[in-house]
Amino acid sequence: MELDSQKVVEKIEEYRKDYSCSQATLMGICDVAGMPTEELALLAKGFSGGIGGTFSEGTCGAVTGAVMALGLLGADEKQIISASKKLFNEFKDKYESVTCGYISKDGDDKSPCVEVCLFAGEKVCEYLKE
Repeated sequence: MELDSQKVVEKIEEYRKDYSCSQATLMGICDVAGMPTEELALLAKGFSGGIGGTFSEGTCGAVTGAVMALGLLGADEKQIISASKKLFNEFKDKYESVTCGYISKDGDDKSPCVEVCLFAGEKVCEYLKE
């Protein structure tokens, strides 16, 4: 599947104004793929703040949202697993961690949030082409 990464970026930025990282990332990617987003917002809500607001212990919502999108849009199980692992490793290499608390200073600094969502969204677009 091929998605327009620029449209994904625009949608993620738009959704991030009103939604969490997990929601904005999942919704932005899936919206461009033509999927309805209302139920996706509910699906991703529990992953907000590193899963239920745990911050320091939970996985960044940009990662969880992107992995959910890969699950919905991936061609098969092999691609989904491979792309999810690749995303995890590339995200960790770039941001030094995949935990929300590390990236957001336990929720006190959300300035990196849009950037990490965009990174994850662009990576999903890249991986879906493979």
